[in-house]
Amino acid sequence: MKKIKYLGLFLLLFVSKSTFAHYLWIETNPTGAQNQKQEVKVYFGEYTYGLIEEVAGEAFAGVDDFTLWLVAPSGEKTALKTTAHENHYAADFTPKEKGGYLVFLENRDIDVLDYTEYDFGIFKPEYQAFQQILVDTEVPVAVEKHSEGLIIKEVSNTAEAVKLQVFYKGAPLAEGEATLSMKDLWTKKLTTDKDGYLSFNKPFDTKYILEITHNEEVPGKFKDTDYEFIWHCATFCSL
Repeated sequence: MKKIKYLGLFLLLFVSKSTFAHYLWIETNPTGAQNQKQEVKVYFGEYTYGLIEEVAGEAFAGVDDFTLWLVAPSGEKTALKTTAHENHYAADFTPKEKGGYLVFLENRDIDVLDYTEYDFGIFKPEYQAFQQILVDTEVPVAVEKHSEGLIIKEVSNTAEAVKLQVFYKGAPLAEGEATLSMKDLWTKKLTTDKDGYLSFNKPFDTKYILEITHNEEVPGKFKDTDYEFIWHCATFCSL
């Protein structure tokens, strides 16, 4: 818990000295329609502070080597082609069948960071982000079948509340600490239950972003640099 606390206070941008704990997240309409184009956007920043990094900036360049995956209801998995815009990357696809579609981002190719001066250690960051798009169905996507690491599964999402389930390495993550963010510096701490579930209400008609982190206390080497542990960060956005 101490490491997560210090990361929230001291995690810098990978190439600049910002005190914000930035993250990647996906925005897309949670419902779609057959044969109609679905747009997907990828952002990097700190939403509650109103900070969204520009794609051409050094900060975004440190995390832009991501893959944006699409999983169709049939289980077919493809990589979406992204296009750079001023403050986000965009992609699109056209649902051809009914059912739940999963769009998720993976970035496991970020350089090792040495934060020993902040009493956090030497670690390898890994980012993931998850969104589902339901086309003429209310059945949630079984996210845990299609990705690995730290996973967020959307169980239900209404105008009043959201229910999620968090997995780590295929098993529900109990007592995982998450941060729910809204605009204007509003944040709330949440904790998963013994089965990895957490819920939050949506009292305002606005965007909510949930970020959860987890430390994998296994040392290793990446790009010839030793690290002490892997820092996982996963996000979910409710528009």
